[in-house]
Amino acid sequence: MGVIDSMFRRRKREPEMSGHRGYYSLSDDWDDDDAWDDRLDAVDHAVLAEERKRQKWWQREHWFGRRKRWWVARIVAVLLALFIALVAWLAITAPLNKSLEPIAPPQITLLASDGTPIARNGAVVDEPVDIDTLPPHVVEAFLAIEDRRFYDHWGVDPRGIARAAFTGTGGGSTITQQLAKFTFLTPERTLTRKAREALIAFWLEAWLTKDEILERYLSNAYFGDNVYGLRAASLHYFYRKPENLLPNQAAMLAGLLQAPSAYAPTRHYERAEKRMELVVQSMVAAGFITEAEARNMRSPALDVRLKSDLPTGTYFADWALPEARQMSETGYSRQTLTTTLDARLQNIARRVTSNAPLGEAQVALVAMRPNGEVVAMIGGKDYEKSPFNRATQAKRQPGSTFKLFVYLAAMRDGWSPDDRIANTKIEQGGYRPENSGGRYSESLTLEQAFAQSSNVAAVRLFGEVGSEKVIETARDLGVTSPLAQGDPSMALGTSTMSLLELTSAYAAVAANAYPVEPRAFPAPDRGWFENMVDGPSSFSGSTSANMDRLLRAAIDSGTGSAARVSMPAFGKTGTTQDNRDAVFVGYAGDLVVGIWIGNDDNSPLQGVSGGGLPARIWRDFISQALGASAAPSGPASTTSPDPEGPVEPLDVPNLEDIPLGDGNSRIRIRDGEAVFSTEVDGIPIDIRLDDRGIGVDEETIEAARRRAEERRREEEERYEEIRDQLESGGRIESN
Repeated sequence: MGVIDSMFRRRKREPEMSGHRGYYSLSDDWDDDDAWDDRLDAVDHAVLAEERKRQKWWQREHWFGRRKRWWVARIVAVLLALFIALVAWLAITAPLNKSLEPIAPPQITLLASDGTPIARNGAVVDEPVDIDTLPPHVVEAFLAIEDRRFYDHWGVDPRGIARAAFTGTGGGSTITQQLAKFTFLTPERTLTRKAREALIAFWLEAWLTKDEILERYLSNAYFGDNVYGLRAASLHYFYRKPENLLPNQAAMLAGLLQAPSAYAPTRHYERAEKRMELVVQSMVAAGFITEAEARNMRSPALDVRLKSDLPTGTYFADWALPEARQMSETGYSRQTLTTTLDARLQNIARRVTSNAPLGEAQVALVAMRPNGEVVAMIGGKDYEKSPFNRATQAKRQPGSTFKLFVYLAAMRDGWSPDDRIANTKIEQGGYRPENSGGRYSESLTLEQAFAQSSNVAAVRLFGEVGSEKVIETARDLGVTSPLAQGDPSMALGTSTMSLLELTSAYAAVAANAYPVEPRAFPAPDRGWFENMVDGPSSFSGSTSANMDRLLRAAIDSGTGSAARVSMPAFGKTGTTQDNRDAVFVGYAGDLVVGIWIGNDDNSPLQGVSGGGLPARIWRDFISQALGASAAPSGPASTTSPDPEGPVEPLDVPNLEDIPLGDGNSRIRIRDGEAVFSTEVDGIPIDIRLDDRGIGVDEETIEAARRRAEERRREEEERYEEIRDQLESGGRIESN
């Protein structure tokens, strides 16, 4: 009956059972499986809690349960990752070999090409010390005042910090921490820096022996007077090797480390003496010497023999020093390098610039060989007052000297100096430059336009050649300053660049080899194969000859006539808007020279143009440097007369612009008008003669008169000042 009943019941549709998790209810009342699971979990937790109560915290089972082992493994993995990251950071930020290098660049002495010392820059350093060769009293003096427990701690000494805080003797930082600080870190005073200092100290202690740490510390510590390291300091202050230092000498040197500049005995001997007494007391407290030995220790006498009268910097030396650092070997040895500077030419440059009537304006001069070797440099009127180098650092507009690139691009593009270009006023377009003095004509040859520095002709030629080719030419000649493509004002030199950069470009034209890299040290000799594979480029013979012709015309019969000398000379004048910059760059013989005059605040100059004072300074420098006389009696003809044309008596070639014998004056003939141009005290004056008679610009005459009056008054004041000085000194009798 039961079997039949069960078969009957299977045929009935029964409700679908919900999923379960391995537990089967023994009663129909337990239909909620989740509740049953929760109850079983509660029982498990209760059993585990009871077992944990029976375990003590020191028993292994208390800490190594299944879940706890998982968390312990995670924590260990995180700590291991942090340790690996910390080691990697220390290896990058604190490489051990860095503590073997001097912390300040070693001293470099720069010589002129003839061996004359010109500057000495850098720290006084010497070879590292060896602890094994130092007398015990030398090491003990430093340990007593700086880190008494050096051989007992692991880089950081809490006891030493506490002692320094309460007694005022000894440093709060250990020797290891100090080595970490001045070798790897900046001198900032922050908790972050102190934490990094402690980490690096532990790092150094882990990888170096105590003696190695002490050696590196003593070899790099600063002792004042620009002296780094114990060996250099002992030689500087006592002219003794550190292995031969006496106890009192070692004590004084050890006392300098807390404040080297304040305790330097060459300037503050009494302070150094008091600090030495504290070092001696510390040595007694540490048990290194007895009270009797301390009482008998007298202050040492200085023996300073290594003195330098050389300047630490000059305009040329400041520019050459970065290259010198790259050339010098790393390490503690001092370097002596020979530069390209010519002492004779540098003196000439200093003389001609100091004698020029500059007023309040500044001046810069760069002289180099055609291969780029700089032989003279003036970066301003007075390095002591202003070390800013206006020859290398100042970016100023070159004015019409930039026309070199426009005309060179045209010559490379097939133009000839005899080709003509319009010289009429530009009356269309957004950019309408004007010629200086408002002088125009129907047309000019390119030679005439370049010599007379016609602005409208240069802008038209710029448009004909295209800005791309002009910029390409400038880049070929080594110009790296930004040049705005498509800007017609660029033809007149509105893009800024340094005088050194501009002069190097003219050197490339002089050498017919580009680019020319300005150098402070002699260029290494290049083999024929190297020149063939990677040698400088050059212009075609005709292009080079045409550029020489244009540049010579600018001096012989153009705006640069004030620069004429009794030998072939080539150059170009440049004057920016409102006379803010006056420039002349040219070459003669084996010298390429650039001159700039201007005000640091970019204010206008008073009566100074590129063809005036800069050209005369250039002439004076070239005359003295090459032995050429200045201002020949007549201009050199750059063209030959046409043999087929009529030659009449009294014909004058280039009648439109005739330079006169003094080099500062000339006569121009334009459209039936004769203009006599000269300068009075640097102020240009034009006297015009035409059908209406003689005309003179009264404003320029008045400016010249005022300038002459000011100069006379200055000379009188100077005379009275000198007389007062002589009278006060008893060298002359007063009236």
